[in-house]
Order: sequence, then C-alpha cells, then structure tokens
Amino acid sequence: EFDTVTEVDGVKVIVDAKSAIYLQGMTLDYQKDMVSGAFKFINPNATKTCGCGESFSA
Repeated sequence: EFDTVTEVDGVKVIVDAKSAIYLQGMTLDYQKDMVSGAFKFINPNATKTCGCGESFSA
C-alpha cells in the first residue's frame, strides 16, 4: 500500500492508503482573513462534523 501525494500551489498533502477511502470527494480549502488563516475540510461523505469544521465522521 502506498501513500497518495497531491500538490497544488506549493501545498503538499500526503494521505496514507487506509485513510484515502474516507477522503474521496473531499475538498481542502484555505481560508484567510485579516487576523488568521486556516484549512477548511469540505467532505460530502461526512455523517458528523465538529463545530470547528476540522474533524468529521464518515
């Protein structure tokens, strides 16, 4: 089993083979305002999410 490596605009994301199935169809978005920046996970397969949007159940 191999890791999947994806790079867009200089940002590299590495996902192990066992986790890849849970992340299919997911979008990782970087949002920045005047105070800070953060990654937002948008996963249409998520059945539950936390209030901060950083974790989910599939």
